[in-house]
Amino acid sequence: MSITKEQSTAIPRRVIGAVVATGIMSFCGVIVETAMNITFPALMSHFGIGTSSVQWMTTLYLLVVASITPLSAALKRRFRSRTLFLCANLLFLTGLIIDALAPVFPLLLLGRAIQGLGTSIALPLMFNIILQEVPTKRIGTMMGVGTLITAIGPAIGPTFGGLIATTIGWRFVFIILIPVLIISLVTGLACIPSVPVAANGEETGLEPLDVFLMVLGFAGLIFGISNASAGWLSWRFGGALILGIVALAAFTLRARHQAQPIIDVRLFKDRRFSLHVGAYILFEISALALSFILPNHLQLVDGCTSLQAGLVVLPGAAIGAVLAPLSGRLYDQLGPRIPIISGSCVALIGLLGFALTARRLTALAILILYIFFMLGIGLSFGNIMTNGLHRLSQEQQADGNAIFNTVQQFAAAIGSSLAATIVAAGQAAVADRRLGTVNGSQHALILLLIIGALEVLLVLAALHRSQKPQHA
Repeated sequence: MSITKEQSTAIPRRVIGAVVATGIMSFCGVIVETAMNITFPALMSHFGIGTSSVQWMTTLYLLVVASITPLSAALKRRFRSRTLFLCANLLFLTGLIIDALAPVFPLLLLGRAIQGLGTSIALPLMFNIILQEVPTKRIGTMMGVGTLITAIGPAIGPTFGGLIATTIGWRFVFIILIPVLIISLVTGLACIPSVPVAANGEETGLEPLDVFLMVLGFAGLIFGISNASAGWLSWRFGGALILGIVALAAFTLRARHQAQPIIDVRLFKDRRFSLHVGAYILFEISALALSFILPNHLQLVDGCTSLQAGLVVLPGAAIGAVLAPLSGRLYDQLGPRIPIISGSCVALIGLLGFALTARRLTALAILILYIFFMLGIGLSFGNIMTNGLHRLSQEQQADGNAIFNTVQQFAAAIGSSLAATIVAAGQAAVADRRLGTVNGSQHALILLLIIGALEVLLVLAALHRSQKPQHA
């Protein structure tokens, strides 16, 4: 069977349908997250709540996704792909319906938490299907397609949210996605076979203590990072971080001595795999920090509306998303070095431009420089994950996939919180909010340039004398 997979180049229609079905769920999760950020003012007015309360729409979602995603490798070994898909889809549909009808804010939060459960199952499942079913010579292309599906969400989310909120109301962000999820459900049930993904899936157990420590650890870290503005000595930041670190340390010690841990942390013994994960984290931090800095700069400094701000960043985000499958094809044909290194360098050029022009950024400059940055993202981001996973054996790839998807959630929280904290500090330092936003944005963009340079160094180290990957 493995020989057939390595020699074949044709992707079965059933596999394409399965990837699309799971990808639609992942897409919906991302687009709701990015679209709802634009609707925060409307939510605050409708429910009579403040900024600290409405932020829980994002924080709670990230908490759930980051806590459950690490379980994906264990779930893959234990349950059939069709069962996982059905569970994820119905959870997400339930969350959408609750939010579309929610009369009070706590119910709105409940719906977002349930959507987070669906997303945390769907996203790793999509990549696991690609790694398991796609012919070896086409994995890079299909991983790019998977990246494209999820990258389209941030590309159109702000514009979609701004347009919906200003025309027919914020509830339609959820209502419009209900028929999309139904299409996903029908497609998935038709294309995902009812067979176990792994032969030993039913032999794998989930130790309650391990699950508790892992969820407590990841939830503590995400909660702490999301409350960075509260100060180092506050329980919401420092206390949550300490709790998360202690819980994850205990989980790691237990996992190192288990034959079949929930997530195999021993993979980090592979130096180049660890370098790929590190580069992936730094790229995600930069991308999410920019997604906070640029719309705020456009609105608070350049006087754009939320819809106009979304339209300015749309071309760059769309180009990066569309380029993902094309760069995956380059990876399949040329190996990892050209797309990953060139993409990292192009993204660094974009960050350099932002840092050098931070005090005189215009909408046009943001549009052009963001296109540069997202060109780099499109060329390299998905391929970094693909090449990192290809260093692992077939049996290890589910754990590697869980690691990449988990750290992506952490990096997202770090990027958003880091940018928000630095910009807020700049605003607090002066009376003029516009000037404070310019100062804070400049400091944040300089830091992102440093992060981008570190990412390039990690990529160069990871790919030093690297040959075209041999898929396990």
